[in-house]
This record gives sequence, C-alpha cells and structure tokens, in this order.
Amino acid sequence: MAFVYLQVSQLVSELSSLYYQVNMDSNHNDSDHRLFLLDGMALAYRAHFALIRNPMVNSKGLNTSAIHGFLNTILELKRTYSPTHLLVVFDIGEPTERLKLFPEYKANRESMPDDLRLALSFLNPVLKALRIPTLGLAGWEADDLVGTIVKQAEKRGLISYMVTPDKDFAQLVSETTWILKPGRQKDPAQILKVEDVLEKWQIERVDQVIDILGLMGDAVDNIPGIPGIGEKTAQKLIAQYGSVEGLLKNASKLKGKQRENVEKFSDQALLSKQLATIQCDAPIEFLWDDWEIQEPDRESAAAMFQELEFTTLARRILGADTSSFTSKAEPELGQQDFFNSLDKSETPQSAESVGGPLQTLEDWQSDYLLVETEDERQALANLLAQQSAVCFDTETTGLDLQTSRILGVSFCFKKGQAFYAPLPEEKEHLLSALHDFDPFWSAQKVEKIGHFMKFDLGMLSWHGVDVSGPFFDTQAAQRLVAPDAKSSLDQMAEFYLNYKTITIESVAGVEPGSKKEIQMETVPLEALKDYAAEDAEVSFRLKEILEPKLKELGQDRVFHEVEMPLIPTLIAMEKAGVSLDEEELREISKELELETGNLEREIFEMAGETFNLNSPKQLGVVLFEKMKLVEKPKKTKTGQYSTNEDTLIKLAANHDIAAMIMRHRGLTKLKNTYVDPLPSFVSPRTGRIHTSFNPLIAVTGRMQSEKPNLQNIPIRTDDGRKVRRAFVTRDPKKFQILSADYSQIELRILADMSGDKGLREAFSEGLDIHQATAAKVHGVTLDSVTSEMRRVAKMVNFGIAYGISAFGLAQRLGISRPAAGEIIQEYFEQFPGVRAYMDQTIAFAGEHGYVETKLGRRRYLRDITSRNSATRQAEERNAINSPIQGTAADMIKLAMIKIHDRLNQEGFQTVMALQIHDELVFEAPNAELESVQALIRDCMQTAMPLAVPVEVEIGCGDNWLEAH
Repeated sequence: MAFVYLQVSQLVSELSSLYYQVNMDSNHNDSDHRLFLLDGMALAYRAHFALIRNPMVNSKGLNTSAIHGFLNTILELKRTYSPTHLLVVFDIGEPTERLKLFPEYKANRESMPDDLRLALSFLNPVLKALRIPTLGLAGWEADDLVGTIVKQAEKRGLISYMVTPDKDFAQLVSETTWILKPGRQKDPAQILKVEDVLEKWQIERVDQVIDILGLMGDAVDNIPGIPGIGEKTAQKLIAQYGSVEGLLKNASKLKGKQRENVEKFSDQALLSKQLATIQCDAPIEFLWDDWEIQEPDRESAAAMFQELEFTTLARRILGADTSSFTSKAEPELGQQDFFNSLDKSETPQSAESVGGPLQTLEDWQSDYLLVETEDERQALANLLAQQSAVCFDTETTGLDLQTSRILGVSFCFKKGQAFYAPLPEEKEHLLSALHDFDPFWSAQKVEKIGHFMKFDLGMLSWHGVDVSGPFFDTQAAQRLVAPDAKSSLDQMAEFYLNYKTITIESVAGVEPGSKKEIQMETVPLEALKDYAAEDAEVSFRLKEILEPKLKELGQDRVFHEVEMPLIPTLIAMEKAGVSLDEEELREISKELELETGNLEREIFEMAGETFNLNSPKQLGVVLFEKMKLVEKPKKTKTGQYSTNEDTLIKLAANHDIAAMIMRHRGLTKLKNTYVDPLPSFVSPRTGRIHTSFNPLIAVTGRMQSEKPNLQNIPIRTDDGRKVRRAFVTRDPKKFQILSADYSQIELRILADMSGDKGLREAFSEGLDIHQATAAKVHGVTLDSVTSEMRRVAKMVNFGIAYGISAFGLAQRLGISRPAAGEIIQEYFEQFPGVRAYMDQTIAFAGEHGYVETKLGRRRYLRDITSRNSATRQAEERNAINSPIQGTAADMIKLAMIKIHDRLNQEGFQTVMALQIHDELVFEAPNAELESVQALIRDCMQTAMPLAVPVEVEIGCGDNWLEAH
C-alpha cells in the first residue's frame, strides 16, 4: 500500500512540525488543543478484519494487518483533523467490576483470533517507537478510562474526540466531547455532537442513552436488558417515562407481555443499566503534556519495521537503507481511505480469497422459479429424486422448532437455477404440500445439501417429515476445513464466491441493523422467492468448493463418517427431550435458599457485622481490615483486596469464614444459574425440556448444549448432583432413566495413542489405573498404595493428559513446585511412552501447525512456535490434549450414531435423551432395560477400537441422579 506508507511518513513529519508550531505559538490556549482518544482494541479488530480476505503476512507468518491498519487510522486522523494530542486506550484483559457484578458479562464473545493476539503483542512496541502514548489499567475497561479522561478534559475546556465505532460512548458526548465514528465503504466518517446523539437516539438528554442501553441490552457484551424490548421500544419508553427507574415506577401503566416482562425483569433492567454505564472515576492522572504529539524514536522504529518487514514504511518514514528487508507484508496497492473501508468485521478467516468487487444476484443472472400448485410440487419432486445431489433450504416464521411454521422450501441442483415452493398456511394443507416432496425426501441415492442442516431437518421432523441421507452440511464442512473461520452463509458466500447475498432486512423492508422484529410471513412472495432460492444456490455452489477441500485436508472421513450421520441422531434426541420434576426443583431451590440464608447469618456473626456478600470491596474490608485474617493481604491492581477463589481457598485452610463464603458463592450460583431457570425451558407443547446440541462449536469436536446448557450442571459436589434428581421419566411406573458412561476414556485413549506399555498393561489387566500408577511411581506393591498416594496419582494421570506443569500440579496438590516436579519426573520414568507421545506430538505440531485425532479431525495451533514462552506453552498443552479429547469426542459421537440406528432398526421404544461429556442418558421402558443395556454397552465399546479394553458403566433409576 504505497499510498498508506507515504501518508504514514507524512504523518510523522507533520506531527513533528505541529509539535514545534504549537510550542512556538505563544498565543495558543487550551481551546486550540484537540485531544483524540482512540478505542484501541475496537480499532485493532477492525483493522485486522478489514484485510482478512487478503491479509498482510510477513515471511515469519505474522499477520500484520492490524498493525498496518492501526497506523493508517492515525494517518487519517492527522490528515483530516490535525490533532494536537493523542492517546490510545486499551483493555488489558483483567477482571472488571462489571464481571464481579454479573459473571456472564461478555460471556458470549468469541475468543480473540490467535493471529490477532500475536499481532497485538507487536502493536504496543510499534506505538512506543513512534512515541504515540498508550494507556491501560487492570480492572478497568477502555470505555471507563476514556470516560474519566474526557470528563477531566471538559473541566479544562478542552475539545476531545473519542475515536470509536462503539455506540456506548454516546453517553459521554457533551459540548466539548464528541464521537468520531469511522465510516464504512463509501460512507464517510462521522462526528457526533450532542444534537446528533439526541436526534439519533430520540432522547432529550444524553445521559438517557444509558437508560436505553439498559432496557435493550447488548448481545455482544451479554447485557441482558428486558426481553422483548429492542432499541425502538426502549426509545419510546424512555421518551415517555424519562429513565429506567421512571419506567419501573410506572410499570402498572403498561399492558400485556410488556408489563409482565418489565415487572418480572426489573432487577435485571437496573443491573443492565449499571453494566452499560461508563465509569468516569478511574484512578488515572490527566497527563496532558505526555499525550502531546512527538517525534518518533528513529532507532527503535527502524528495528520494529525491520522485525515486521515494513520495507516501504521504513524507507518513507526513516529514509533508511532497507535493502536487507524482505517483505511479504506490504503489497503495493492503490489509494485507500481506511476509515471508509472497514466493513469486513464479520468476514470469515481462511486461507484464500476470490478477490475483486462483490457480485450480486444481478451478476449471476440466475433463473429462480416459483412452484405453487400440487402438480408443480409433485413434478419437481420427481425431478429432484432423479438428481445425484440437491440443496434445499426452509424458510420459516421463526427459529423455534416447536412453534415456528414452514413458509416454503427452496431447491437447487445446478448453478443458475433454483426453485421456491411456498406452502399453504393452514396446517393440514401445509403438511400435505410438504409430503408432495416425499419422492425426494425419501430418495436415499440423492445427496441432500444444506447450510446448518440440523435446523432444516429438525423443522421438517417437527412437521412430520423425515429426510433420508446422505447429507452435506456446508457449515459443518467449513468448521472442519477452517475451524477458526466465521461460518454464516453470508460470510462464506462473500469469501468463497465473492458474492454479496440478499439481506433479510432488504426483503423485509427494514433498515440494516434495525432491531425491529422481522415477520417473514409478511414478506412479498417475489422477494421471498429470490431470498430463499439464492440461499439454496449459494449453498449448492459452496458444496462444490468445500468437498475437495475436505479431501485435501484429510477431513472427509470425520465429515462423512461422524458429523453427517450424527445429524439425524441429534434431531431425534432433541425432539425426544427429557422430563423435569418441577416440584422437585422447587424443593431443591428452597433447600438452597435456606442453606444460603443460614450461611449468611453465620458469616455475619463471625464478621460481627452485616455487609454485602456479593461486593468484593466490602468483603475485602471485613476480612482484611476488620478481621485481619492475614498480615499482608494480596491486592488487585486497582488497589482492592483480592477475594477471588484462589485467595479464599488459601484462607479456608485456617479460617472457617472463608470456607463458608466459598460455599455460599457455590450454592448461590447453583440456584441462580441452574435450579431456578430450568423450569422456564420446559416446552408448553410437550411438557419436556428439549435442549439443542451443537456438535462443532468446540475446536476439539466436543458437543455443547444450549437452551438450556446441560453440559455444565455441576456433578463434582453433592449440591450440584442434587439437580439431577429433577430429571425424570414421563411415567415412573413404566420407564426408567438409564445412564451409560465411558470409564476413564481419555486415559484409555492416552494409553492407546502413546503405546506406553505400563499404561496398556494396567488397563488390560483391569487394574485400578490410579492405584497402579501410584504403585509404579512410588515403587510399592498395589496393596501398599495409600489413599493419599492414589489421590496424587489420580491428579497426575488426569493432569498429564492436559499437559500439566510442575507449577500447576503443585497448586492442585498444595505441595512445593520441586516436589511436584519430582513426581512428574518419576511418572515419566515409569511411563516413558507417555513422555515420548508428548514430545512427538509437540514436534509434529511445530512442524505442521496442527494436531489430529485418530480419525483425522484437526486442531490448528497458530501459536505453537510463538516466541512468547507462556503463549507457546499453552499451545503445547493444547497440542497434547486435543488429540485425546478430540478422539473421545469422535468416539462418543460414533457410539451415538450406532445406538440410534440400532434402536430404530430393532424396534426399541428406548430413546436417547442427553449427551453430557462422556455420558449418554436414555429413557427406557422397564421391559427393555436388560436388552437395551446390552445393546448400548456393545455400541459404546465397539464405536472405535482401542488397544486397551473400553469399559462402560451403566446404571438405572427413577431419576438421573439414581441412574448415574
């Protein structure tokens, strides 16, 4: 980007000249100064993803897009706005007060891409070399630091620009504090002043932005808000009642569901407002002189540019001899306004790109046909049944499988042509129209293609239509081909096909980004036809690209043998669901409430006063100032006493109050996170819970469940296990819950993959693996192993599978680091095959950049050769564990497929209801218990042959707890 580097050079020289101009002007005053505060992390993300389709990568494999784009941001600021002072503000990843208030705060955010994380480790040194000041403070978000600074600047009469795309900053706008919002595509950057904020948000005062944010919530930051209230509704309510508090006082004036939600979620609204409020009292100094623009440190800058291989940038800024530089990171591109090009923040990450301007449906000139009559549907069905592969996609009134209606189905079996069949609204006619396509649905020789097919197949199943495979899910293929990539249909179309899909907003006639609920049934038929048919054609074209990639990367086996056959199994599980004893849950809730109340009273009695147990600040004062539990208590970087779990664990050994506080926290979380919310997930239609399983979110292939997430129900404590009492059968007289659990499966896989003779012998002889390990490590007979020896061996066994270090083991066992190191060393001497496996796996990962399961499922490890030792060691632990954990995930998926098929083939009434890590939960008729246990055990033991015996523990009972 020759233009960019020239402009950066000009920026540095201009900053220098400006510095001298300002200091030489004796008549200048504060009103001449303009402070620009950059929201560092947000801008770095945008810069990274702006070039994600064609990233700048140097010869060491470092993606330098974020660094380059960030400098370009500063360039554009200087060129357009002539700042006198500049400061880049960053989040630095430490826990914040908001997280303590609401542990789920920002829980939905995807983890930072590894290549961006690595790039950011270079960004600060670059900014330091250019003498561009930065600021970050542990325990405080960048928003709060900016808020604190602009309020101090206001007192001095200074003009401040907050450079950010974040809407939350609108609450800080004043007569002297403005937002500079980067543009997108052809839209220019915007400066938002008070009048702009009032107009945009339809409010009378800027501070009412906080009230609107509190009501509508924020999916990105996982701020809950009030269900059913979007931006437009929030604006109307705040316009009418002035604030969240005003609304709550007048909740009785509302009607219907809105009144119900406002009253029910009043505390949540107040919490959301608190979470959305930018704090302006961070403990930072207003270092005005330090933020003034300065000349760069030429020597340091030259070294950084050489490290990054910024040849052109170094030459234009520093005039240095750059002949020794080799640059793969600086393509010579034409002029580009960075502020107007940051529109790719949702573009998927992958290794290749089509490039060029995005095409649209007009460019494709595809022929999309309506299929409206019964004769036309039947004729199309017969045509589809003759094809080798057909893509289909359902259009529905919503995303709830139980309550949504199918509006129509689109089909595509060749490029340039697709069909859309709208369906009647009346249920009987709708189902009849769907069955017109039975020749296609049942055609076992026709490969069915789709994007996130579990939804479409699940929707059809709830409408009484079963579809025969084989299947090809383009989203699943993408997650195997490029696990770190975005995988929505729109993003993949843009990346692989260079194609811009029709947006849902455009067919519904609403503004992009609007939170207005879209009613698909009101969309004009012609617009819906193009939207639906395009989805089918896009998926069909994506399949042609992704299928060879699966083979090329060795992912075709896990795709065709595991992930695709698993789809019908998951649909059947989700549809079957599981019954919940709500009365039992209410009893458990009462028990927990009673115990937490008793604990609270005992804690207050010990402390000699009452205080807010949920306030770390108040708790710290009580424990360390009043009670003086330790002489030199640890403090956080914000100056507060640390009261986190690690601190309390250490205190609990000698102080009962710490143990009680930990127990109180655990019981409160159990009640609020699991016990109380679970009944809200019971379906009014079936009276059962139908959790949704996602098989490919985790990079290891482990399944996750949501709505509700049953994978995280605590099972290691008696209190957590109580929750399982509430999971029961539909009829306790006729059915039982059956639980089948793999025994120590990851250790058995480690024995298989490592080939270690000692581990294999222990499992083959049916020994207690932890007792056998303890005997070997301590050099004693099995009979001489004490319970403490076995406990240590168990910790080592499981820790080794996760690449545990001596430091980690020492913390878990409460022993010294040297002692832990000796235990690990002795372990490796007794089990040398395990050490060899670990070394070989890390070496393979370092050479190839990934590791594989037994079936070939890959996990890519971008930081495996990082120069940062902590980052590299974490990635090495991932390298050791991922093949083991991923193989266990593949194994139970194969078992589920076999069990599902055999239950159907052999006519059992037993249904598979849940999958929780290494455990499968069933609902079985009493008459089938004996025979179905044998079937399940056989399927699980033979799902994937290992070099050691596979053990499955099976139990039955009236509820899940009894069965497990």
